[in-house]
Amino acid sequence: MKALVLERYNRLVLKETPPPLPARGEVLVSVKACGICGSDVHGLDGSTGRRRPPIIMGHEAAGVVAQTGEGVGGWSTGDRVTFDSTIYCGRCRFCRTGRVNLCEDRRVLGVSCEDYRRDGAFAEYVAVPERVLYRLPEGMSFEQAAMVEALSVAVHAVNRAGEITSRTTVLVVGAGVIGNLVVQVLKARGCGRVLAADIQPDRIETAHRAGADAVFDARDADVAAEVLRITDGRGADISFEAVGAAATVDTAVKAAGKGAAVVLIGNFSPAVEFPLVWAVTREIDIRGSCASSGEYPECLELISTGRVDVDLLISAVAPLDEGPEWFARLAAGESGLFKVVLAP
Repeated sequence: MKALVLERYNRLVLKETPPPLPARGEVLVSVKACGICGSDVHGLDGSTGRRRPPIIMGHEAAGVVAQTGEGVGGWSTGDRVTFDSTIYCGRCRFCRTGRVNLCEDRRVLGVSCEDYRRDGAFAEYVAVPERVLYRLPEGMSFEQAAMVEALSVAVHAVNRAGEITSRTTVLVVGAGVIGNLVVQVLKARGCGRVLAADIQPDRIETAHRAGADAVFDARDADVAAEVLRITDGRGADISFEAVGAAATVDTAVKAAGKGAAVVLIGNFSPAVEFPLVWAVTREIDIRGSCASSGEYPECLELISTGRVDVDLLISAVAPLDEGPEWFARLAAGESGLFKVVLAP
C-alpha cells in the first residue's frame, strides 16, 4: 500500500509499505480521508517526542471497512466508518468507568513514543479495534467524518466545563481548529454569550463566522480587561484555553470571574508560568481536558444535523502524495490554513 512515512525528522516520504493485517477483534479500514492534526505538524520536527521515526502518522480519519479480523461482529465490507484515535484496553479502572481517555494502557493511532508505536492513517489502509469504530450517517462525506476526532476534543472540553445555560458567558482563548469548534459546540448548547480571542486576523474572523458574539485581537487589546469590562466586572463564567502557552493561559485565568472554571485544552508548551495568586484568591477551578471519552456519537449528530459546520474549517483536500507540501505550509503558519485533509 502507499503510505506517507516520517522516515526521519522533517522528512516525509510517500512509499510502498506492507498493508497491516487485522488482528483478532480488529477491522482493516480503507482510508478515504485523514486530517493533518497540529500534533502531527509539531511531531514532524521531533519537538513533541511522540512521533519517533519511522512512523506513519495520522489519526483523524474515515473510510470504508475492507476486511474484518477474527471475532469481529456487526461490521461488513463496504461499511462507511470513522474511528476514535484512542486505543484503550477496556479493562483498567478508568475504562471501566467510561474515562477511556485516561486508560492505563492508552495508545494513540499514528504515535510513536518511548512506550509504544502504532502506525496511523496517512496510508491506504489502517487496522483499528472494532470497539473504536462508528458508522457514518447517511450523506456525511468522508472529509466531514475526518473532522469528528477534532470535534470530539472540543465536545469533551465543553463537557469538562460543567453547566452551560443561556446566562453563561464564556471566553475561548485561541481560535484555531479546536477553539473554533469549541465556539460552535457552545452555541449549539445554548450558551448565552461566547467571546473569542486570538492574534491572527483570519482566525478571529473565522471565530466570528463560527458564532462568537464578540471577538478580540489580542495583539492590540487587553483581553482579560475587555472581558471584565463587558461583564460589568464579573468576568467570564468559564474560560477555555486552546493554545497551551504562558500568555494565553494567563489571559484565560485572569478573564475568569470568581468561582469560575478554566478548562485547559492546549498543550503546545510542556510547562508555563501560572497566575497562582489570581486563581487561588478567586477560587477558580482549573480543569484539564485530554482527548475525548465517548463523545463520537454526539459529534456525528452535531455534524449531520448542521448544528456544527466543520466545512467552515476545512481549508483544503489534497491527495496523499501532496502531504509533504501541505505539512510544510502548515508548519510555516501560512495564513488562512485551518484543517488540511489528505485523501489516500
